[in-house]
Amino acid sequence: MSGRIVDWTRGEEAITYQTCGDCGHVQYFHRAFCGACGESNPREQRASGKGTVYATSLVCRAATPETRAHVPYNILLVDCAEGFRMMAHGENDLAIGDTVTASFRPFAGKLVPFFTKET
Repeated sequence: MSGRIVDWTRGEEAITYQTCGDCGHVQYFHRAFCGACGESNPREQRASGKGTVYATSLVCRAATPETRAHVPYNILLVDCAEGFRMMAHGENDLAIGDTVTASFRPFAGKLVPFFTKET
């Protein structure tokens, strides 16, 4: 795993994605191969944290005891500037089409991406 960029799933305040050197495909979920053409070893890159809200869902009932303190909380789908879509948390007043920027906040014992409206 040497040479890998560390991201929020490993405790770093960063969002990473992969690009294929052969076909140019961009993918968020890390794989050992390109999801479009199958080539091995896509390149990992750090995302800017900028994007646009594609969908939003305000959660008003806690799914687990750990999430109860956060209710209500907003789950978003964000179209990131680099060309991938990701699910994340965000401000409760965000709407589809809002331009957003990522930061990181604790949620149920983990550090997660949290999007706020770009000013």
